[in-house]
Amino acid sequence: MRTTVTLDADVEALLRKAMREKDEPFKQVLNAAIREGLTSPRRKPAKPFKQPTFNMGEALVDLTKALSLAAELGDAETIAKMQRRRQRR
Repeated sequence: MRTTVTLDADVEALLRKAMREKDEPFKQVLNAAIREGLTSPRRKPAKPFKQPTFNMGEALVDLTKALSLAAELGDAETIAKMQRRRQRR
């Protein structure tokens, strides 16, 4: 079968390297690579990533209002930055 394909630059480089190493024509190297890729057994998928976790014990501070505290601290920092900018002018 005759067909036209567009190869990525890295694939072409790999094929040309294989041609030099095996001293075979482009057609043979390409067919062998495709045949090997389509007939070789599939690899098993990689093991899923598992993030290690650690028990840190009970919280040392009350965290029921942690988000509102973080928001207040962020607001205070924003206000301080704005005041520093005004002082520079």
